[in-house]
Amino acid sequence: MIRVLLVDDHPVVREGMRGMLGAEADLSVVGDAASGPEAVARTAALRPDVVLMDLRMPGGDGVEATERISAECPDSHVLVLTTYDTDADILRAVEAGATGYLLKDTPRAELAEAVRAAARGETVLSGGVAGALLTGMRRRSAPESPALSSREAQVLRLAADGRTNTAIANALHISPTTVKTHLARAYEKLGVNDRTAAVTQAIRRGLLPDE
Repeated sequence: MIRVLLVDDHPVVREGMRGMLGAEADLSVVGDAASGPEAVARTAALRPDVVLMDLRMPGGDGVEATERISAECPDSHVLVLTTYDTDADILRAVEAGATGYLLKDTPRAELAEAVRAAARGETVLSGGVAGALLTGMRRRSAPESPALSSREAQVLRLAADGRTNTAIANALHISPTTVKTHLARAYEKLGVNDRTAAVTQAIRRGLLPDE
């Protein structure tokens, strides 16, 4: 028998989930909770196999509860069941230790199978959640392009043409000292130490203005 704890701040939703899962011979709802802190306490007391966790509850964040349950009760697998399918929500839940992520419009048969899979420690993602998770991870891992000022970008564009500091200064009607200052700031933003590396990085990241 797979023991399940229901976590949702809406009593009607909890009762609906209880009825759906109670119809399955191998699933047993052993308790419920209406907030994140209550979910942590009930999990510690009941030690369910699966915790069906809502994300956003007035009484406490589901992500924080997921993180605590994963750390304090590792044998209880958290399966998120929510209406929110944004990249940020999915990524936060998975990073907190959730075994899976389902939306509340998941059909009963799929929900029951997901609970069984979660009890085995398998990853469960419904519908487009997998794609959204991958997109979120790519965005998180992608290096952010530094924000060069328009003048810094102009200086690097002219440097890319092989012009000296004096030639750049004449073209932009500024002093050679000011050119050096813009280059130094660009080096810092790009994480490099010389002109060639700065130009290479700026071109690679699409930061230089068109000629």
